[in-house]
Amino acid sequence: MANKPADPERPGRIKQLRMVAQIVQKANPKGMPIVYASAAGTVVLFVVLGLVTGYVWQLILLGIMVAITVGLVVFSQLAQKAQYSMLTGQPGAAAAVLQGMRGNWQVTPAVAVTRDQDVVHRVVGFPGIVLVSEGPASRVQRMLVAEKKRVQRVAIDVPVYDVQCGDGEGQIPLNKLQRHLMKLPRMIKKQAVSEVNYRLRALPQTVPMPKGPMPKGSRMPRGGKMR
Repeated sequence: MANKPADPERPGRIKQLRMVAQIVQKANPKGMPIVYASAAGTVVLFVVLGLVTGYVWQLILLGIMVAITVGLVVFSQLAQKAQYSMLTGQPGAAAAVLQGMRGNWQVTPAVAVTRDQDVVHRVVGFPGIVLVSEGPASRVQRMLVAEKKRVQRVAIDVPVYDVQCGDGEGQIPLNKLQRHLMKLPRMIKKQAVSEVNYRLRALPQTVPMPKGPMPKGSRMPRGGKMR
């Protein structure tokens, strides 16, 4: 039988893990040592349990598997924090986070923009319509009110929420944005999500995109999936 061809995705995955590890190390020099220490500590714990119970080799093998899992979980959490720290302060950071959400979420970035690069993004999901702003509270509140009125003319009887993303008082920090949206109550069905989003796409965008880079290609860690 002919040998199976090598998996072309494997080298890419290894390279991606190395790149993420470099990001973690740059954001937190103690990050990777923490990952290694958590995995090693798990193995040591199982070795001790094996010596106490007499099932040394069985628990060592189990400990290795558990240690890999623990190490990956810690690595994932540190990678998530590192990516959030890289996005914080960049124009369009909230859009990058929103577009990384799992589930039936329809995201339209920058439906309203000002010269100061204050932005409002639109999200359609099971809760209804969510308008997410980026910018100081003193400036974005008027934008959110205006966009909410504009949206309600098209999406009648659909709940409309407004969320301010930022570090100011009463705003939702970037790293808690996905979780905040996931906690909103389900108000519309799956089919209605696409229908509402289709109607909203017909709304004209009367403002230009702000100058400056919008984060692209930043794969945020996936949040919980809303089915």
